[in-house]
Amino acid sequence: MWRRTAQAELFRQWQGRLEAPSAGQRTIEAIRPVLQQWVKRKHGTLTFHLAQVLSGHGCFGRYLFKVAGREPTEVCHECGCATDTAQHTLADCPKWAESRKALVATVGQDLSLPAVVRAMVGSDRSWEAVVSFCEDVMVQKELAERLREDDVDSNPLRRRRVGRRQLAHNRRLPP
Repeated sequence: MWRRTAQAELFRQWQGRLEAPSAGQRTIEAIRPVLQQWVKRKHGTLTFHLAQVLSGHGCFGRYLFKVAGREPTEVCHECGCATDTAQHTLADCPKWAESRKALVATVGQDLSLPAVVRAMVGSDRSWEAVVSFCEDVMVQKELAERLREDDVDSNPLRRRRVGRRQLAHNRRLPP
């Protein structure tokens, strides 16, 4: 009895905190309607690449431009769309059409984040289809980002930054 009461109180607190978010609105708006199902589901794990697509924090033009300051614009490097977002990658970018076919076959035509999240909590098969899409696409986007970072002719904003550890390691190497 006390466990159910504590869990109900926790959900009430979460719902209250999610009513007026200061950040992450896209993700919160998608998960809030199915929060209890999300938490109580018996399937699916949150992977790094899935979290990037859900949050919009990853190799997306908008994130790299506005948040990370690593791109001169928000443009999609794959199709030239003016704004590359997680939603653009998930639902629209023609580069990912082939990967998207398996996703659509499992979760349906509506690839809005709320619809995708509902499908994910609804079945293990849908969850795995979303994870598979995210892993496939984000690995490719990250590889392309690394190539742009390593390109000596690229914009200085996007060049790979070497951290202190790497600098210290390089100093120990013989000439």
